[in-house]
Amino acid sequence: MEMIEILLLIFLGLISYLIVKQSVAKITTTPVWLLWLVLMTPPFFLTLWMAIMGEDQPLPLAILLIPFVICPILYWWLIQRGRKTPPPKAEKSPQAANLLTKTTDPPPQDTPSLITPDEEKRLRNCFPWGVYYLQKVDHRPQAVLCRGRLKSNPEDAYKTIRENVESKFGDRFLLIFQQGASKHPFFALVPNPWTQSKERPDQDPLKRPLLALALLVITLFTTTVVGVDFAGFEVEQLQDNATLLQQGLPYSLSLLAILGLHESSHYLAAVAYRIRTTLPYFIPMPVFLGTFGAFIQMRSPIPNRKALFDVAIAGPLGGFIVTLPLLIWGLSLSEVVPITETSSLLNFESFDPRFSLLMAVLSKWTLGEDLTAGMAINLHPMAIAAYLGIIVTALNLMPVGQLDGGHIVHAMYGQRTAMIIGQVSRLLMLLFAFVRPEFIIWAIILLFMSNTDEPALNDVTELDNKRDFLGLMALTLLVVILLPLPETLLNVLNL
Repeated sequence: MEMIEILLLIFLGLISYLIVKQSVAKITTTPVWLLWLVLMTPPFFLTLWMAIMGEDQPLPLAILLIPFVICPILYWWLIQRGRKTPPPKAEKSPQAANLLTKTTDPPPQDTPSLITPDEEKRLRNCFPWGVYYLQKVDHRPQAVLCRGRLKSNPEDAYKTIRENVESKFGDRFLLIFQQGASKHPFFALVPNPWTQSKERPDQDPLKRPLLALALLVITLFTTTVVGVDFAGFEVEQLQDNATLLQQGLPYSLSLLAILGLHESSHYLAAVAYRIRTTLPYFIPMPVFLGTFGAFIQMRSPIPNRKALFDVAIAGPLGGFIVTLPLLIWGLSLSEVVPITETSSLLNFESFDPRFSLLMAVLSKWTLGEDLTAGMAINLHPMAIAAYLGIIVTALNLMPVGQLDGGHIVHAMYGQRTAMIIGQVSRLLMLLFAFVRPEFIIWAIILLFMSNTDEPALNDVTELDNKRDFLGLMALTLLVVILLPLPETLLNVLNL
């Protein structure tokens, strides 16, 4: 078994463990290690088969279905068996505002209220009948739900009622505006976490420029070392000749530019909407690709679906803008080699671009007549970095949960429809992985990733036509990246 496959398995194991720990571990008493073991059984099974039988021996479909059918069912059963009972006290986190799936439940008996009867009278006065005709107030452990009929424009209604609530309750509550199961939007008052915490927002250590800079420098070094290997040199040669590090710069600088612009675009969009967010942080890794990527953390709620859309799409758009020219440049520096049995989308020395419509068209346009049927590409380090940028763009555009694509479809179609789209997307990716086994890790990660996205404060006001069109173009880009080159185009492009 090749070292890269072992590293991929370790990488998948770490990512899946973090996913389980950060999501389902909060709702079940089932041990995290047991859930993780069930989650990792399919890739362990495939890896063991390849180690014993070899990569050339295909796994029988009947045997392949066993771990991929039994393990998801067992995983779900273990979660349900140990599901925790919600505590009777109010939540302090704005995440408790995700009330969409709870609006049809009958209110529990003897529910402790977040407001007194006198405060409820004041709350009812916050809803002018010509703006939102309030019919019922439900008291829940984590929120106060206000149901009625919307009588005005959603954006104007939210603004008016928010100002009224703030005038009577100050910053004690966050006001959530969501679409209910009966298609009638409702308001929810959720305890403001900052007013219940000893730390104020201005005391939160949000900006850590020295940490961000240190991680950037370390990641630059680790990616440059990996870039030396991609350039065809042994890493051990660096001990005798440190000047070889410059051979890794085309890879490292290109990759950091792509990842950095992706996260910086998220950051700038969030700042434009006055959303509290951390600086972009890189995650160095001494092996494999040299980095786990980069990330930012938003520390305050999203004000509306417009802001949710703009912040979400800014990252893939910004990253793709720099990825495209770097990919064309890198492909022009790459070499055409005869295609072999080992050629694939993961073999950078014998890369087969036909798996992707976008990669095939750009490769043919850049390399011209040199790239014909029966030929593959030995990617230049810059092309490797740009190709990874394409993969990052596609992964982030998947319309699932809290990925950028999940935020985009949430902003376009609403939270309920976005969850349906996410479920369908995960299933399609799993089926696609049976055709292209290289996507199996991707499919497994999506399958067990949380499909729930946090609502915006105003989660009712819809987007304008311009943003809807831009969102459709982003999803089209995802399809163009993942769609294999059709047979007709293979003949037309002589590939």
